[in-house]
Amino acid sequence: MTERRIPTIDLGVLRSGADAAQRAAASLIEGLSTFGLVYVSGHGMQAADLEDFYTEFIDFTEAPDAEKRALGGEDIWHQRGWTPPSTEKAVAGGQPDFKECYFAAPMPLDAACIDEYPEIFAPNVWPEDRPAFEARYMHLGQSLHAVGSALLEGIERGLDLAKGELIDRIEGGSHVTRALRYLALNAEQIEHKVVWGEEHTDFNLLTILPGGRFYDPQGAQCASPDPSAGLYLRSRPTPEKPAGERVRGTPPKGCIVVQVGQQLEILTGGRLLATPHVITAPKFEGYTRCSMAHFIHLHPLQLLRPLPPFATDEARAAYRPSVLAGTYSLKTLVDIGLAPRTALAQLGYRHYNRLATQRAND
Repeated sequence: MTERRIPTIDLGVLRSGADAAQRAAASLIEGLSTFGLVYVSGHGMQAADLEDFYTEFIDFTEAPDAEKRALGGEDIWHQRGWTPPSTEKAVAGGQPDFKECYFAAPMPLDAACIDEYPEIFAPNVWPEDRPAFEARYMHLGQSLHAVGSALLEGIERGLDLAKGELIDRIEGGSHVTRALRYLALNAEQIEHKVVWGEEHTDFNLLTILPGGRFYDPQGAQCASPDPSAGLYLRSRPTPEKPAGERVRGTPPKGCIVVQVGQQLEILTGGRLLATPHVITAPKFEGYTRCSMAHFIHLHPLQLLRPLPPFATDEARAAYRPSVLAGTYSLKTLVDIGLAPRTALAQLGYRHYNRLATQRAND
């Protein structure tokens, strides 16, 4: 494992329009190219808002499962409301993640997509008796989306793309904020090296992480009880280190984490890298962790293929065939166990039985 230096980007500087903004944009691209991840300062988010929400979220997770299962569910592919433990799994490893989650969409959705992608564009669901939970959730999700939007504009600048080349492609997309509670492990699970979240890459455009919190067996917030626990990422492979390097993703105090998703990797033809990351659990019983992530997506009717500046023969071969972002999302949700395999029947022509019906009337 290495402790290579991940860049910290001051969002205020990146937005300034001065010469320093161009240098910040260059540093942003360097970090996202090498690690698929940067730290962000100057984001304007308040730690107290996150603490208050985690308190609300932990209280919600302590409710009976029957109450939680009434919110969300398999019919909307767990894209809103509560997701039970061991539902989602990584494509590469296959171990179900040892966590429970809550999904909500904090930004307006494209109304035309609600009929076309009803599961991905499902309406939010909220506990009726927890108004503070909804209000704090939506505030944080909207704040994280604003940070991500500013960073996408910085990425445009750092890659010499036309203004709006990325930001215009996300309007009305299926952006979601996810609250996660990683569950306590017992001695047997620790012995078998169960991880909280298997190593994976995110399938969206950009992921914004405001920071997780550890809790001791009595439920009190605490520092990480184990320096090997938490977020770790794998850097870009090189000829000298084809497996990449394992890098700790814990940000400096007051910073948040931003990661590249697969959609942004494809658009940039691999110039920016969707980096594998894993959430490891402490080697001690009874500890839990809360975190939050906001996932920015392309609009589902955007075509997912390398943009012209990155569409080399090598990039086109690596990321072909072109596909709608909505189709890409549907397929990935099946791969990670949130959508049923029968959802794949929605792809392609679905009316082959029409001829059989006509022939039956001969």
